[in-house]
Amino acid sequence: MYIIKIAKIVSVLFFLCIAADGNAKAKKPFNWNPVMDAITKVESGGNPNARSGNCCGAMQIKPICVEDCNQILKARGEKKRYTLKDRFDVKKSREMFVIIMSKYNPTNDVEKAIRIWNGGVKYKVKTTQSYYKKVMAHLNKG
Repeated sequence: MYIIKIAKIVSVLFFLCIAADGNAKAKKPFNWNPVMDAITKVESGGNPNARSGNCCGAMQIKPICVEDCNQILKARGEKKRYTLKDRFDVKKSREMFVIIMSKYNPTNDVEKAIRIWNGGVKYKVKTTQSYYKKVMAHLNKG
């Protein structure tokens, strides 16, 4: 009797694990496009050739961001790599944004994404507040 109850519990747990795993695989990718559009408007006004210090391109990407993307890709066993020149390519800049978010913001928290993009992974809310408000203003315009 006791063994049958344990077997039933194990079966239910096994089924739940399979169902949970199936749901995780079926999850749609998050649509970062509106956030990236708003960030681009704040960062460069949409100019893919914009430069400010060591930040370049429509999304004003720093060299350390390119390096971080390449480290993430390497850790994942992917062969793709980005160059500093890729910061001027809007499509590749957006790809780098998504890669950064996939590692440092796996829950797809929009506020966190905006603050990370401005203040880095160890951002401070106070120092990213003005930037956050600007991006949100563009995001809310749609």
